[in-house]
Amino acid sequence: MKIPLSEPDIGSREIEAVVKVLRSRRLSIGPQLETFEESFARYLGRKHAIAVSSGTAALHLCVKALGIGAGDDAITTSFTFVASANCLLYEGAAPIFADISSHTLNIDPLAVREIIENDYVRDSLVKRWVHRRSRRILKAILPVHVFGLPCDMKPILETAHEFDLNVVEDACEALGAEYGGQRAGTFGDAAVFGFYPNKQLTTAEGGMIVTNDERIAGICRSLRNQGRAGDGGWLLHSRLGYNYRLSELHCALGVAQLERIDQLLSERERVARLYSEALADVPGVELPGEVLGVKRSWFSYVIQVLGRSPAERRDALMAGLHARGIDCRPYFPAIHRQPYFRSLHLDTNRPLPRTELAADRTLALPFFASMTREMVHEICSAVRELLIRTSESSAREEELCAQPRRVKPGTSAV
Repeated sequence: MKIPLSEPDIGSREIEAVVKVLRSRRLSIGPQLETFEESFARYLGRKHAIAVSSGTAALHLCVKALGIGAGDDAITTSFTFVASANCLLYEGAAPIFADISSHTLNIDPLAVREIIENDYVRDSLVKRWVHRRSRRILKAILPVHVFGLPCDMKPILETAHEFDLNVVEDACEALGAEYGGQRAGTFGDAAVFGFYPNKQLTTAEGGMIVTNDERIAGICRSLRNQGRAGDGGWLLHSRLGYNYRLSELHCALGVAQLERIDQLLSERERVARLYSEALADVPGVELPGEVLGVKRSWFSYVIQVLGRSPAERRDALMAGLHARGIDCRPYFPAIHRQPYFRSLHLDTNRPLPRTELAADRTLALPFFASMTREMVHEICSAVRELLIRTSESSAREEELCAQPRRVKPGTSAV
């Protein structure tokens, strides 16, 4: 593609940091890991930060640390990357999907409460809320800050407190975002961040768990390193664990990126403003929503294609952009529609009309910190032209369909 969907912002400082680690010969479990974790915890204002091999690994360890497993449920969103549900499935727990807000595309707190009140009942024996039919125990809410816009955390936390539920924030796309002046990832029992190359901060591959809970932090540190005991010997394993470690090379890259995180976030915000200005008067497009008192951290720039048959219009627009060398993707396909998820036959979910509508009409445009004004102009001009062409084509089709068919005398129109 002439203009890629994403591209990491890697400077000389990052390259020097990685080369320095290579020359040190200390490639794992070294000083860069400690520095990265301490710096990240300080940036978020949390007591503990635990670096792991991916955001998915971070989610998995949080689920394990909170004791969510077979026979348990957790409420989350279907409009997200599959890892937000897979982390529950790994442990035999079931993701219960609540519908989203059409404006924010985040999980709707009212839908969360409605699910609990309608589908669960308090069991006095287990002292938890259990599903009326399946008798599975509701353990947690897993809100996802989609596209870097924080969820409405106040009512989510109130519901969690009322129904005795843990909260794990999936903030993989929201580093630097704020809700009511407080940074995303600092509201729940634990939160996770991802550092894939398209994220605001990248370590190439990697993730981070943050928490103020000493117990959660201790379990996650042990689990990421094959279940080794924190105060034991090198080969003393206190629990079944995983190899979810993050190497010194990845951590060095993360340290260098975190040193200039404000610049990285500012550049992404600049690109988002260019998009919003250029697309403001384009008919048939809904731009990313804004919420009073909420600061978005720009992970991606996702538009919604409006009108009749939005999926067809979106796909036609995507094909037209691809033909011009401009990468773009439908973002996100709903998890409950994914082939692997359908095959599970969980039968635990309600209709999700707003989720499905968003999945049909969202399109992620190229987005990265080093994008130029000329790139954005080219993309937006193409979007405008292609949508106008699609609208004219649709209008002609409707006009033809509306015209009465001429039938020869003595013949049937059927």
